[in-house]
Amino acid sequence: MRIPRPTLVLAAVLMTAAAATGCGDGFEEPADPGQQQQEGDGDLTILFGSSGEAETAAVKDAAARWAAKSGKKAEAIPAQDLTQQLGQGFAGGTPPDVFYVSPDFLRQYAEGGSLYPYGDQLEDADDFFPALRDTYTYEGELYCAPKDLSAHALVINTAFWQEAGLTDADIPTTWEQLAAVAQRLTTGGRVGLAFTGDHNPVGTFLLQGGGWYLNEDGTQVTADTPENLATLEYLKANLDAGTFAFAKNIDAKWGGEALGTGKAAMTVEGGWVVGALQKDFPQVQWKAVPMPKGPGGAGTTVFSNCWGIAAASSDRAAAVDLVKFLTSPEEQQTFATAFGATPSRQSLTEWNAEQFPASAAFNDPEGGHGPVTAPGFASVLQAFNTGLEGIAAGTADPKQVLADLQRDGEEALSK
Repeated sequence: MRIPRPTLVLAAVLMTAAAATGCGDGFEEPADPGQQQQEGDGDLTILFGSSGEAETAAVKDAAARWAAKSGKKAEAIPAQDLTQQLGQGFAGGTPPDVFYVSPDFLRQYAEGGSLYPYGDQLEDADDFFPALRDTYTYEGELYCAPKDLSAHALVINTAFWQEAGLTDADIPTTWEQLAAVAQRLTTGGRVGLAFTGDHNPVGTFLLQGGGWYLNEDGTQVTADTPENLATLEYLKANLDAGTFAFAKNIDAKWGGEALGTGKAAMTVEGGWVVGALQKDFPQVQWKAVPMPKGPGGAGTTVFSNCWGIAAASSDRAAAVDLVKFLTSPEEQQTFATAFGATPSRQSLTEWNAEQFPASAAFNDPEGGHGPVTAPGFASVLQAFNTGLEGIAAGTADPKQVLADLQRDGEEALSK
């Protein structure tokens, strides 16, 4: 599914993780992903998480187009609980042929032999954004093709912006400018910038500060660094000043709600905010712009899912052909038009900006990095979220929060 609000995704992952612990262990003798492609009757099943009726119809229609083109069959099934259903399918040896995979479970599925790594069969894999390719690469192999993309952007209430006497020339491109416009936008009943107070938007700031949670290959924890400390101190200074806020501290569930209800003039969100604002707060005038650069340069967290293929599929050749079809430029354009999925192909960036100018900033992953995919790290980041809440409340020290994150992360990686 398209990634919705990351905090809700994480909650769903944690609730279903127990059901998925056997996902990678489903076969006593897993199919060897490196063996020659299996060819069968070409009747495929597609299991996907849907954001709503529009996405369900779009995936089913795409499956029907591929079936008509290939002469084979493909049944697209919206999941009730994608993680749980995949776990049951892997454990029972009857997984769907093609399915959505979130970054959280890629490594677990790959290590367990449940995924067929077909990236070397994608002739145009270089067209996918580098941050997405990195997210779905494990031990040097691209396991699955990214289906869409959403990067964090700065979302601005343009009515409040104009009321404060700000123009396009004031759109912040640095942290100093962001803090300055947040101060100008802050009033007695409104904070300048509010965002979900967890590791996702804070991770975007860490990237801009020149840091991150792990090193490039995900083998070492890099939490307790001067760069990350400087980032948390920057956030704390603005939180203490009352010009930044975590959404929950101004009675909003997430950044989009803070913006939509007028409790904040700006927020940090991904493309999922577009539909939410249109549905729940249609009166709000807004625009999205790229995140400002920090001391470390450009940075943003990039969210997506990929099209996984089961190692146990009875017809992997047909499954690869189906995924090539689903991720083709033409189908990605169709998905973007049908339900707002931002294309994962760099070659469609200009097209997307022309067709959907309001969403262009969410398709700008400069300095982008995918979410942490290391198994067991979800609970580490949950503990970090608690530390962030303490920083906002003035009860936790940024240096100690990072030291705890470093310790917890190292313990998780050692298992």
